[in-house]
Amino acid sequence: MLQTTWIALVLGFWSSLYLLDVFLKTKKSTSRSYIHILETSGVALSVCQLRWYTNSLNRTFLRVGQWQPHFLRMWFTVGVFFGLVAMLVSLFVLTLLVVNTLRRQPVEHQVLTPVMPGVNLPTSQISYYLLTLLVCGILHEVGHAVAAVREQVRVNGFGIFMFVMYPGAFVDLSTEHIQVVSPLRQLRIYCAGVWHNFVIVIIALMFLFSMPYLLVPFYSQGQGVCVSQVEEHSAVSGPRGLLAGETITRVSDCPVTNIDSWHTCILASMKEQSLGHCMPVPLIKDLDTSPKNFSSTVDFVDCCNVTSNTHLCFMYHSKKTGSTKYACLPARTTTDRPVCKLQSDCYMPNMEVACVYPAIDNQTKLLRIIHGRRPPLLFLGHPVDLFYSVSVVNYVPKSAIIPLNLPYIMETFCKYLISLSGALVILNVIPCYALDGQWICRAFIELSLRSTITDSEIRGLIYYIFLLYGTLLLLLNVIIAMWTLFL
Repeated sequence: MLQTTWIALVLGFWSSLYLLDVFLKTKKSTSRSYIHILETSGVALSVCQLRWYTNSLNRTFLRVGQWQPHFLRMWFTVGVFFGLVAMLVSLFVLTLLVVNTLRRQPVEHQVLTPVMPGVNLPTSQISYYLLTLLVCGILHEVGHAVAAVREQVRVNGFGIFMFVMYPGAFVDLSTEHIQVVSPLRQLRIYCAGVWHNFVIVIIALMFLFSMPYLLVPFYSQGQGVCVSQVEEHSAVSGPRGLLAGETITRVSDCPVTNIDSWHTCILASMKEQSLGHCMPVPLIKDLDTSPKNFSSTVDFVDCCNVTSNTHLCFMYHSKKTGSTKYACLPARTTTDRPVCKLQSDCYMPNMEVACVYPAIDNQTKLLRIIHGRRPPLLFLGHPVDLFYSVSVVNYVPKSAIIPLNLPYIMETFCKYLISLSGALVILNVIPCYALDGQWICRAFIELSLRSTITDSEIRGLIYYIFLLYGTLLLLLNVIIAMWTLFL
């Protein structure tokens, strides 16, 4: 249902935009000025595509391409080696994936996975996806432009486009200039895009691993988890529940230092029995508000009889009779007492002390959540409900003015840069029609075989064989990925 809604919204947006464009172009009062604005701004609109093209960045590319020529030559030469190695690795991996699929051997991780909102892309992260693709596309094309200037190939212009839900960029290079330069110089230009995508992956990885050290002046870690979001109308929402920005340091007797320990504590609470609390028997009798006749079944005892926000039914064992007794006690007062798991954990000189346990079913747990400076939160329910009701992060702000979700935003953006920029490397180096790999393959064949195979037609045949193989290989992997996604 969610996928259908997204498809309808996207189609509705592009249809409305296209009809508006047609209307403004055909109406006499607006057509001339509207067309003039489009031409001067470089904006062009077609079916499901919006483009912006400019040549105002040509001088910038020229300045960057002429900066430190020896360094740039070495930089893009390294990019050539990377591009060729990446092509071989991508061909091997994608071929192995197809072979394993045909042999019906299980494939644990899909190399290429189509991204679809509402299916494998959370709707809350669509902005990360679009921004990452745009950044990776722009830096990819900037690499081509700077390398072209370095190899004395004219840059005609630069543009950005939006096709359905895929943002990207493109650079317009002079075809005549590229064709007259040597194959090695062509390779520096063609491999510059995937080389820059790989550099993006390395930079994002370095930043991701250094984040805990870079954020030390602003955030603390290892002392608890910070509540980032609480689901509305959940058992822990509201003024007396958990609030965004609070620090959770303990769940019952389980210390919480980070997200992993938070998950461990919740998992442990599901497996273990609810903790008891040491309480003097005379105090139990004084606080007990249970009626003489209370409801009792085989699986459940309700000694409070009525639903109460302050009292809960507890059970304990009497040393004198050895029988199990029940008492309706104030939950907060009782849980403030020392924790016990066994009756032997409780001892007070000259006084009978009992370990009282919540009289609840095996699935329901009573958890005492220590959060901030407020009194502990008592959660009564299934721990899974607590897990899905609260979102936490490892970074605890040291000041109220420091954004709570900034580390999460930075971490998520870095992860998208790593995955999407890496995917662009795998895709673009494949010798496939309309991808960089097509031109990389052609230039490499000319560079390596021109001295041994003098016949240009034979070299062209070899090129088309590789091109056909790469195109079919990529097409098969896309089909397999779509089949796996919707299987």
